[in-house]
Amino acid sequence: MIRFQHVHKRYANGRQALADLSFEVRAGEMVFLTGPSGAGKSTILKLIALIERPTRGEVRVAEQDTARIRRRGIARYRRRIGVVFQDHKLLEDRPVFDNVAMPLVIAGRPRREIDKLVRAALDQVGLLGRERDRPLELSAGEQQRVGIARAVVAKPPLLIADEPTGNLDPQLALEIMMLFKRFNDVGVTVLIATHDHHLIDAAGARRIELTAGHQAEA
Repeated sequence: MIRFQHVHKRYANGRQALADLSFEVRAGEMVFLTGPSGAGKSTILKLIALIERPTRGEVRVAEQDTARIRRRGIARYRRRIGVVFQDHKLLEDRPVFDNVAMPLVIAGRPRREIDKLVRAALDQVGLLGRERDRPLELSAGEQQRVGIARAVVAKPPLLIADEPTGNLDPQLALEIMMLFKRFNDVGVTVLIATHDHHLIDAAGARRIELTAGHQAEA
């Protein structure tokens, strides 16, 4: 599903985020990226989502060489990837339903289909019935669940998350992590960047340990 081959990433300010990094995530696998701040975890996710491009090396996602995806093809490519952010990135002036529906609206899906998919996604994260609530009316854990529902509403085969439990207390963090595990159990490939080793141990999945842009021994 994901393959990095000798990937380097140097930002415009000169910071070397990744250096000769190679790893693979198989389809249907759940994997954690771990390591200290600045180790390159977020950069890896940005390369997968085509928010950034590698300086050198090859990034392949679902058998596609991302270097061959031009600007006009990025939106179509991203429809197959669900992205969950630490800070939710919800539209505070729009209800939960509209936040979750956003990827489907952008993709031009029919309204009846949108209604069905949004309600199914909210049901999966335990928020069915909260469609008209605004994000600020929800707890931090509920807001993160909305972000996850938005990421999975189009049923992407790949789900990536950047420190999705960083702002949550331990019990809520565990609940969110088990939610990712449930999606993985039904075949979704899941890649999560986190520094929380307790959650990684609870999920029982493979980890890729990073240090200064290199892969270290787990």
